Amino acid sequence: MNVDYSVLGRQYKKYQNEYEEAALRAMRSGWYILGNELEKFEADFAAFHGMDCCVGVGNGLDALRLALEAMEIGKGDEVIVQANTYIATALAVSETGAVPVFVDADVFFGIDSNLLEKAITCKTKAIMAVHLYGQPCEMDKILAIAKEHNLYVIEDCAQAHGAVYKGKLTGTFGDAGCFSFYPTKPVGALGDAGAVLTNDNVLAERIKMLRNYGSRVKYQHEILGLNSRMDEIQAAVLGVALKYVNEGNSERRKIAAAYLEGIHNTNIVLPKIKPEAEHVFHIFPILCEERNRLYNFLEKNGIYTQIHYPVPCHLAKCYQELGYQAGDISTAEHYASSELSLPIYVGITKEEVSYVIDKINQFE
Repeated sequence: MNVDYSVLGRQYKKYQNEYEEAALRAMRSGWYILGNELEKFEADFAAFHGMDCCVGVGNGLDALRLALEAMEIGKGDEVIVQANTYIATALAVSETGAVPVFVDADVFFGIDSNLLEKAITCKTKAIMAVHLYGQPCEMDKILAIAKEHNLYVIEDCAQAHGAVYKGKLTGTFGDAGCFSFYPTKPVGALGDAGAVLTNDNVLAERIKMLRNYGSRVKYQHEILGLNSRMDEIQAAVLGVALKYVNEGNSERRKIAAAYLEGIHNTNIVLPKIKPEAEHVFHIFPILCEERNRLYNFLEKNGIYTQIHYPVPCHLAKCYQELGYQAGDISTAEHYASSELSLPIYVGITKEEVSYVIDKINQFE
């Protein structure tokens, strides 16, 4: 048996008629940028989260970057970021001219809130909380620290659509919640797209200008902006995906439960679930000291996995000028050397999940 890491076509086929009707509706409208489809998706996505404003943008990186720029964070400023996130989180900070200050992760793969106070300096302007793999960060403690030091809180929700912490959806805690709608995400487009959630109308208006060349009125450019607009076809498709996000999250939770119950290999460390958190399992991460050997063993048995992420941000070549060395951020480095992501997606069969479990349990 072969088990691919992800098969996007299965979710597409499940809702094929609705996806195609939505895309055709957008194409037939004759209006393809900043139109009714985007306005409707923005309203629906905001309502889903109980938030006032949603601004659709080109991708998740731009969502983070534009949120930072709208907060006027830039050269000379610092933003605290966990080292074990995807590079886009840190790049968003760098693209504003600010400097990412990397801190270590906790046992749940999120930012270690116990390390935040030590990382704060007179230059710190924001904390970037990444709900990595679909599990919420410890938002109450992060918010308390941010309030004490008068810092912005930006949530990177790229992998956590529909995740809940202490009764609240991710993306609704901080000053801005930033989302990627890359096709594999719980709410996935059929291409690139992203969005920013906020209850700050002024911030939302500024992000709208920034995404559209710094303009509210055509050819009237009030601030330096860029082109980062979610197109109408993606907005229409995302409207369908949003309808089924809870259904998809429920399916992934069942798959995760099967892995958690069925895998009993002592060479494997299974993911821990934070109390009072509702994980959506965009990714199911396991840890193994012999990760590369396990990867090859599974591949030889037709099971395809991925690594999230093999190089922690602080050791990426693009950040070598910041002066971090191997050993500086130990937990993130441990995750980078031992994490392996198992297949988990809408449409994977029980037989495929059972096969993955059986092969992992056979690994020696």
